[in-house]
Amino acid sequence: MSGLPTLNSRASGVLFHPTSLPGPLGIGNLGPAAHRFAELLASAGQSWWQMLPVAPPVNGNSPYTAVSAFAGNPLLVSLEKLAEDGLLRADEIPPYKDFVAGRVRYAAVWKHRAPRLRKAYERFRSRSRPSARDGFEEFCALNEDWLPDYSMFAALKGADHGRSWAQWNSDVRRRKPDALRDVERTMTEDIGYHKFAQYAFFKQWNELKLACEEKGIGLIGDIPIYVARESADVWANQDIFDLDPDGRPAFTAGVPPDYFSRTGQLWGNPLYRWGTLRERGYDWWLSRLKRMFERFDAVRLDHFIGFQRYYRVPRGERTAERGEWVDGPGADFFEKVLGALGKAQIFVEDLGVVTKDVMALRDEFGFPGIKILLFAFGTDDFAESYLPHNHSKNCVVYTGTHDNDTVVGWFEDPGGGRSTRTRRQAAREKERALNYLGSDGREINWDMIKAALRSVGNTAIIPVQDLLGLGSEGRMNRPATVRGNWEWRLAEGDLDDEVVDRFRSLTSKYGRVPKG
Repeated sequence: MSGLPTLNSRASGVLFHPTSLPGPLGIGNLGPAAHRFAELLASAGQSWWQMLPVAPPVNGNSPYTAVSAFAGNPLLVSLEKLAEDGLLRADEIPPYKDFVAGRVRYAAVWKHRAPRLRKAYERFRSRSRPSARDGFEEFCALNEDWLPDYSMFAALKGADHGRSWAQWNSDVRRRKPDALRDVERTMTEDIGYHKFAQYAFFKQWNELKLACEEKGIGLIGDIPIYVARESADVWANQDIFDLDPDGRPAFTAGVPPDYFSRTGQLWGNPLYRWGTLRERGYDWWLSRLKRMFERFDAVRLDHFIGFQRYYRVPRGERTAERGEWVDGPGADFFEKVLGALGKAQIFVEDLGVVTKDVMALRDEFGFPGIKILLFAFGTDDFAESYLPHNHSKNCVVYTGTHDNDTVVGWFEDPGGGRSTRTRRQAAREKERALNYLGSDGREINWDMIKAALRSVGNTAIIPVQDLLGLGSEGRMNRPATVRGNWEWRLAEGDLDDEVVDRFRSLTSKYGRVPKG
C-alpha cells in the first residue's frame, strides 16, 4: 500500500514480539490483543511493528532456532479466532491455569494448546463449509514448495518423541521416494493436522497484516542467517548443508568471544555449502526470502557479517573459542537476490567483528545498518559510530535490541559478576551517557528514547520494555544462556494513555509521525 512507510522515509516504531502480547491463555497470539496493539501503535503515531522470527521453535523457546524457516509458530494461533470460525466452543478454551504474571511458560502452554488445536482440526475436517475447505486446498497449493516437507517432518518428530532425524530409519533419513510415500500413507492424519495448523496461522496472520496496512503500520520481520539442525529445512535439503552421510555437521556456526560472551557463542547450526547454492542460483534462499516478503514489508537480515565471512567451530568443541573464519558468498549472493526480488526493503544487523570488507558489502547494496545506543558509551573501536551525532540517514536506530538488557537494566547494572562489563567499565559508561544525554538518570529510558528519535537516521525502533522503563526483569534474551529467555510478557493496561501520549508527542516533535 502506498500509505505504508519505507526505510527511506523518516519514521519510527517498536520492537515487540507477539508472544509478549497480554491475554488469558498464557502466551500472546494473533488474536484480538494483536489487533488492539496495532490500533495502539497507530494512536501513538508509529509506522513500524518489528517482530522477532515467528517460526516454530525447536526444543526451547528461541525463535532463532526454528523447526522451519518457512512455517509459522502454532503457539501464535488464536484459539479465540478459531472459536469465531466455529471450530472451538468458548467453554473449550478456559483461561490458562498455570498462568505466571509477566512470563510465558512454553511447555505448559503447549500442553494446554495442542489438544485444542487438534480438536479444531477434527471439526474443520468434518464440519467445515466448502468455501473453507477450498481456502485450505488453495493454501496448500500455494505453499507446495515447503509445506509438505514441514508437515511430514513435524509428524515424524511427533511420532518419534522428538528424536533426531539423523537417527531415523535410513531410507526416511535419506528421503528415498518409496519411504516418503509410505510415510504419507501411514501418517495422513498427522500430516494433515500440521498443514491445518499452518493454514490457521497464516489465515490469522493475513488478517492482522491487512489490519496493520489499513492503519499505515508496516511489519518488519527478522531472518536468522542459519537454520536449526533439527529442522525440516535441513532434513529436506541435505545437499545444501555441510553434513556427513549420517546427517552430522563437521563444523557448526557461532561467533568468537565478544561483548556478550567471553568464550564466544556456540550456536550449533549446520553451515551452508555455499558453492552448491551458488551453482543452483541460491534457489532455497530465494524461496525463503520471497516468502518473507509476502508476510512482511521490510526484513532485518540477522548476522550480516556471515555473508561476507562466517565463523565455524569444529564439531565437539564446548565453546566457540577455537574456530576459524571462512569466506562467505559475498556480493554474488545479493546480486542474485536483488535481481530476483527487485526493490526489497532489507536492512542488516552489522554487529560483531565488522571488518572494512563487511562495511563495503553493506554499502555496495545500500543496505541500512543498525545503530544501538547502548553501545555508544563504551570504549571499543565502534562506540563513536553509535553516538547519534555520527549517524547517517541510511540506518535503523535502536535504544537496544532483544539481545541487550533494557536501558534501565543497563543503567543500573553495576558490572562484574554475570555482567558483560567490569565495574569500572559500567561506571564509566554510565557517566558518559549522563553527560552526553544531559540527563540526571531519573528517566534514563526516556532520555535514550529521545536520542534515538532525534537521530538523523531514517528509522528509529524502540523496544516496548524501554517505553515502560522496565529493568532487567523485562530483558528478552541473554546471549550464551539457555534459561529464562524469550519469556517476558506485557500486562494488560501497561501501555496506558500516559505512555502512548508521551511517545506520540516525542515522535511528532522529531518529525517521525506519518503525514496525514
